[in-house]
Amino acid sequence: MNGPGTLYVVATPLGNLEDITLRALRVLKEVDLIAAEDTRRTRKLLAHYGVGTPLTSYYDQIERRKAPQLVAALLGGKHLALVSDAGTPGIADPGYHLVRAAIAADIRVEAVPGPSAIAAALSVAGLPTDRFVFEGFVPSKAAARQTFFAEMADEARTIVVYEAARRLVATLHVVREVLRDREVAVVRELTKVFEEVRRGPVSRVLEGLAAHPEALQGEVTVVIAGAPQVTPAMTAADVETTVTRLRATGLSMADIARQVARDTGLPRRAVYAIGVRLDATREPRR
Repeated sequence: MNGPGTLYVVATPLGNLEDITLRALRVLKEVDLIAAEDTRRTRKLLAHYGVGTPLTSYYDQIERRKAPQLVAALLGGKHLALVSDAGTPGIADPGYHLVRAAIAADIRVEAVPGPSAIAAALSVAGLPTDRFVFEGFVPSKAAARQTFFAEMADEARTIVVYEAARRLVATLHVVREVLRDREVAVVRELTKVFEEVRRGPVSRVLEGLAAHPEALQGEVTVVIAGAPQVTPAMTAADVETTVTRLRATGLSMADIARQVARDTGLPRRAVYAIGVRLDATREPRR
């Protein structure tokens, strides 16, 4: 008897069908079954590339109920591909329950990476990308939306959220109210004919949307600058205390000056001079 099949988590194009990888096409052709969030949309993609693999539905409302059936097929030796409407399955799309169940059944789960709205939006936003956090879809109700952003008021990392175009203006008003006039990038219709990126302070982006209401259509990813990090001003006494503490650890004055300057923004020479003065006032060792 053959062993279990493999579950392939396959990323598919956000819009432009040319963005699919050669490996994804091969896998979609070779598996026994494709579990799709929207079979109609996936069928268009498959037809475009002449892929005739059978499809089965796998969307949010049936995800928990359908996962055991698909795991049973995998245990029976069938190979299965999981796809979402667009982008990478499991990221704000169905997939978690199936992947979790497959892992629990000791089934091989293999990523076939490719398009992701999060990565694509970050790459063109013009905001820091060394650290970021994805917060999923913005709540649709006004009170929940306020709480949603209030809870990330001190988040220093760049923030990425998904939003429906019809609620975009309301959401940006909340961002300006709760997070202040931060830099944002509103990325709409990624990889599609009407792809558009609006960048700048929230207030300026809102002005642009008011002047161009036609922009309030399609699928939207919003990238928001993290909370500004302000280093409290240090008094001369604070600097002296810090230098004395670090000196006691055995660090050289050059290393201390470099570290304190990096942490406080003070000139390195000024910190070094304070250290030299403190050294001169200490009693000589016996």
